[in-house]
Amino acid sequence: PLIPQQGHMAAYPGTNVLIISDRAENIERLVSIVRRMDQQSDNEIEVMPLQYASAAEVVRIIAALNRPQAGMPQAVSGGEPSVIADERTNSVLIGGDKSDRLRLRMVISHLDTPLDRGGNTHVIYLKYSKAEDLVKVLTGVSTSIAQDKKGGQAAGGGAAAAQAQDGLSIQADEAANALVITASPDVFRSLESVIRQLDIRRAQVHVEAVIAEISTDKAVELGIQWRATDDLDGAGVIGGTNFSSGTAINTVAANPLAAGDGLNLGYFEGTTTILGKEILNLGVLVKALAADAGSNILSTPNLVTLDNQEAEIVVAQNVPFVTGSYTNTGATEGATNPFQTIQREDVGLTLKVKPQINEGDAIKLEIEQEISNVSNKPVPGATDIVTNKRSIKTTVMVDDKQMIVLGGLLDDNLSESVQKVPLLGDLPVLGNLFKSRSTNKVKRNLMVFMQPSILRDAAYTNEVSAGKYNFMRGLQTQMRDKGVNLLPDEEAPLLPDYPRVGAASATAETQPLPEAPAPVSP
Repeated sequence: PLIPQQGHMAAYPGTNVLIISDRAENIERLVSIVRRMDQQSDNEIEVMPLQYASAAEVVRIIAALNRPQAGMPQAVSGGEPSVIADERTNSVLIGGDKSDRLRLRMVISHLDTPLDRGGNTHVIYLKYSKAEDLVKVLTGVSTSIAQDKKGGQAAGGGAAAAQAQDGLSIQADEAANALVITASPDVFRSLESVIRQLDIRRAQVHVEAVIAEISTDKAVELGIQWRATDDLDGAGVIGGTNFSSGTAINTVAANPLAAGDGLNLGYFEGTTTILGKEILNLGVLVKALAADAGSNILSTPNLVTLDNQEAEIVVAQNVPFVTGSYTNTGATEGATNPFQTIQREDVGLTLKVKPQINEGDAIKLEIEQEISNVSNKPVPGATDIVTNKRSIKTTVMVDDKQMIVLGGLLDDNLSESVQKVPLLGDLPVLGNLFKSRSTNKVKRNLMVFMQPSILRDAAYTNEVSAGKYNFMRGLQTQMRDKGVNLLPDEEAPLLPDYPRVGAASATAETQPLPEAPAPVSP
């Protein structure tokens, strides 16, 4: 031992000193040993940026070199050097004494050398993104990287910057959905990092619209028309009243079956001849009509699309509209060839939406929605089909699974019209015999709602799909239970059970069977 049995050594941490009690010559020997040990260490940390090699690969090789082997003596003076890779900057951090750092710098410099150009071509198979779309992004990124390197190494590293741009090639293989990249190692590492961040599974958005429309239409019409004729075979006169609001008395006289809807009462005496045509000699026609119409429409179009990807659904009829009418005169005996030009347009429901998922599961929706149908009511002056159209074009911000109203219309319209004979129609009481009155009241309530839901994983996507699938299957089951009329041996078609995919399908329960489709509950 360095200290004999009668000697003593103690450490005092407060002042970082050693207390020694022993013979003078032994104390001098111990002090000499302590002074040699109490010296400033030359352990420092150096950072070596790499240009060609991968920092992680270099550290792996050095770790294998420093691994102790059986039978080799271990150094105790300075300990093992430390080597750490910084992949973000592609640098190697070296720690240890001066000799170890010098040795490691030589090894790293030898490893950080450019490879042959033939080894700079890489093929990357994409999982989710489209190769053609990434080519444009990567081309711009590689150009920026080369410019940055050229600017940072303009003083003494211009050759490396030129090499970064020289021979750079990014091609897309559509068949394999892969990228073929030829680039220097440092540029390729940057491109590979960009590809890894872009080639991810994007979330989807299930958008469900609810169009609710309730309308009532009430109409009342009451009028009296008169007509009187003399003997028109010779010389005579004709006169009377004819109101456009109801069925014309002359029309009924020519064809009693054309009296129209409502209560029609008339009085006639024999027949008369007008312009060579024998018609009823109808003297008076009383028409009374009351009509009530109501509708309750609920439509729930829905569709699924990728984040920031426009989608469109069209449920419509392709209706022909006459856009022009022409007549060609032939060269033979003045023959004519009339024809019409027709343009077909979709009449029905159209929903176009582009969702964008933002931070906090907020969804920006660019929406274009149109509902159109062929009108059943004749419009005065219209020469072709008349369509009713309701459309919305807007951009909204809504949270995940939140219902939002896009717009609507509350319309209450009352119109009254009176047709009468001047002076006679203004007489008290008797004036009702010379007038026709009609009242029409239309009340319409229309609201459009929308509910988006984010589908981030396959489990929730499967749950939503199972709910819709089982809803349709439930409707088919109801129809099958009722049987097929007149064909008791036949069964209505039925969808098979929803395929179970993992545990996600177990959470998808069959929805109840409402009167009309309902939106997916959040």
